[in-house]
Amino acid sequence: MCYVEDNLNVNESVLHRATLHWIIYLPGILLLLLGLLFLWPIFRTHNLPRPVLGIIWSLALIQLFSAFIRGWATEMAVTNRRVILKTGLISRRTIELNLDKVENVSIDQTVLGRILGFGSMTVVGTGGSRETFSVVAKPLLFRKAVQAQSGK
Repeated sequence: MCYVEDNLNVNESVLHRATLHWIIYLPGILLLLLGLLFLWPIFRTHNLPRPVLGIIWSLALIQLFSAFIRGWATEMAVTNRRVILKTGLISRRTIELNLDKVENVSIDQTVLGRILGFGSMTVVGTGGSRETFSVVAKPLLFRKAVQAQSGK
């Protein structure tokens, strides 16, 4: 997916990109580990019903695939002229704000988010438009890139 590159204007270049944090994969990884935990009694005693294991692993794979698509279909970039945010694979949602129209980029981080380096990012444009993106990796760098380009 190259939405950002496909929609650059003349003499516009990408200065910073942000991605979703790897923690979006954590629920799927935990389900896989749960499946491995249930696998041990099957080999030892052959008593645990195998459909339970199949259901757990199926849910884990669905969760991991969903997280992969979400991460792959999300693009966040700062160019020398705009902030471009895009989510969605089939149905797409895009926000493109000229840098002079960005009022604020606010960051919300939990304790775990500060430790692992992720948080929610809210881009506020003039006129009161607010767009929030959650589980953004290194959101402070994104805000710093916006501030450096807009001179705020």
